[in-house]
Amino acid sequence: MSVELTGKGMNTRVVHAGANPDNEYGSVAIPIYQTSTFKFDSADQGARRFSGEEEGYIYTRLGNPTTAAFEQAIAELEGGYAGLATASGMAAVSTVFMSYLSSGDHIICGDAVYGPSRVVIEKEFSRFGVEYSFVDTADLHAVKSAMQDNTKILFIETPANPTIKLTDIQACADIAHEHSAVLVVDNTFMSPILQNPLKLGADVVLHSITKFINGHTDVVGGIIVSRDQRNHLLLRRVLRSMGGTMDPHQSWLVLRGMRTLSLRVKRAEKNAQILAEFLEKHPKVKWCRYPGLLSHPQHELAKRQMSGFGSMISFEVSGGVEGGKTLMDNVKIPTLAVSLGGFETLIQHPASMTHASMAEKQRVEAGITPGLVRLSVGTEDVEDLLEDMDQTLALI
Repeated sequence: MSVELTGKGMNTRVVHAGANPDNEYGSVAIPIYQTSTFKFDSADQGARRFSGEEEGYIYTRLGNPTTAAFEQAIAELEGGYAGLATASGMAAVSTVFMSYLSSGDHIICGDAVYGPSRVVIEKEFSRFGVEYSFVDTADLHAVKSAMQDNTKILFIETPANPTIKLTDIQACADIAHEHSAVLVVDNTFMSPILQNPLKLGADVVLHSITKFINGHTDVVGGIIVSRDQRNHLLLRRVLRSMGGTMDPHQSWLVLRGMRTLSLRVKRAEKNAQILAEFLEKHPKVKWCRYPGLLSHPQHELAKRQMSGFGSMISFEVSGGVEGGKTLMDNVKIPTLAVSLGGFETLIQHPASMTHASMAEKQRVEAGITPGLVRLSVGTEDVEDLLEDMDQTLALI
């Protein structure tokens, strides 16, 4: 690397992580190696690379310099051994499940996670004889009770999507390891800026980089980072075989977006704290959940395992679903759209959008109430967001 990053601050690492200037022409920006295949100097070299005796690139599904720079960058930010870039966030989730689960194995998953992460277990992996339990991972007793002799994965999101419940990462790591299972943490909501699960004992951390890491609402992708070489090699073998790898142009765009990650995350977090305090006190809001509020039941846990409170807010307005529709249909600045973590504020209704694939009974049990509204706070002027929210809530 051009900069020795050990011991450097997060802002410095975000700017320089994975940044190897081009040796041939001196390009400061990582070049896009938009190629499907790479030339060998000789037949012997090709044989050595295929056998693993020599490092080097062969075919972009198996590795690409642009993608490798991105993988290295996120691994450095998460404090992991190595990263694996995937074509989507769900490609990252599916690769992890495929790597550790066989017929007859068991997975414990948080009951409130990204809808497709849950559905792929229920509808797809169950077809191959994988057993599963969905529990409130904020309840450590429930996690311990769900562990079985055949449990291979404990899969958590913290904060949970969309309930903003927190899970104690270190405690879950201890529980998983006591049962020879791996702890996998979806860290999408926090990004490496605000939370580093590997440092708290997790074995694998993943992100939908579509969200905060890219941050510009123009790329779909995922990343998996392992704590050690053993887990990395297992995941790499499955990812390369199944083909869910990232395209070099995707990688280049995400590297470009990642350089402003700390600036965006901290600006959005500042806005979210102000908005959450406003919503909590508003007469048209029944409840508001944000880790930075003293009223959040796990506020102390948030301070212990996170370096900030993020920019995701869940709340419910008076009037239930109809009140939520009034809000979402009349705001001027927030965009009514799924996804999160971009520079712009997004608002959506999980029960009818991101979590519609879950059965209604399952949603209610997980705390995803019919009137829950999820707000991904962006980097706009907070005064404009407050004014817009206030005038729209007055319509309910």
